[in-house]
Amino acid sequence: MGVLVGGLTGVLFGIGGFMLSRIPGTDAMGPVVFLLVPIAAGFAITLVAHDLERVSAAAILATIGSLAILIAMHMETLLCAVLAFPLLLLGLMIGIALGILFHKITRKSEGSNLTFTSVVLLSMPLLILAGHRVEVSTLVHPRREVVTSTIRLAADPSQVWSELQSFDSLSGEKPWLMHVGLPIPTKCVMEGSGPGAKRTCYFDHGYILETVIEWSPPSVMHLSVDRTNMPGRHWLSFEDARYELRQDGNEPVLTRSTTIISNLYPALYWRPFERWGVNSEHRYIFADLARRLKPAPPAH
Repeated sequence: MGVLVGGLTGVLFGIGGFMLSRIPGTDAMGPVVFLLVPIAAGFAITLVAHDLERVSAAAILATIGSLAILIAMHMETLLCAVLAFPLLLLGLMIGIALGILFHKITRKSEGSNLTFTSVVLLSMPLLILAGHRVEVSTLVHPRREVVTSTIRLAADPSQVWSELQSFDSLSGEKPWLMHVGLPIPTKCVMEGSGPGAKRTCYFDHGYILETVIEWSPPSVMHLSVDRTNMPGRHWLSFEDARYELRQDGNEPVLTRSTTIISNLYPALYWRPFERWGVNSEHRYIFADLARRLKPAPPAH
């Protein structure tokens, strides 16, 4: 019974804290939702579950339950949940440790424990709201990051340039992140050529609309991102994509740069994951490009 009550308490604090810490008019999420909310949830679970074994089981139940509800309500994706899990777990562990310490300190005053515990539990949402108010003024400016990847290709630059503009399908070994929700590119369609031309890149779920803003065949193709229509990932958007092709010896070297706009903090934690995700997209597209440029085997 203690596990169930503790788990439900954790879910209540997790979902409630997530809603309380949302910043109106922005998709920014910071230390309040990723650390303060799980700390409050872990502390609350410890207060109602008491025994360490039951607290641990309740914490696992609360974490899985909260993330499952957010995914089912399309408020987060599986990928977001997987990447956020270590940070949430850290917050839970801190909250549980504080709860155990609180139990030890208040053990001598058994008569007032119930009342005092109730007051502490009811004050936790106020703590989250207070943290949210402090955070609002600090998360108003999204982070701008440029992620760059490079590949050497055994092909003529004119062939590379042609294949970059449009392709009907992509195939190859998918990076690990694509198996847990990273969007999978499927094709790109170019309408027209030169500055002002439109390109639509389709993914397994959704698409990105782009406009050519720089065109210098076969060296540079720079596209601005006009619209992104993909589920989840509301905290991350794309600003532009740039392809640069230069000759290095006998081989052309292709560089892809993607500018992303991120609303996730702390940056120290999220930046490596963001770069990993964008680099995974680049590598998948590069691998398919290399496959399409590979000379056909001679006929027998």
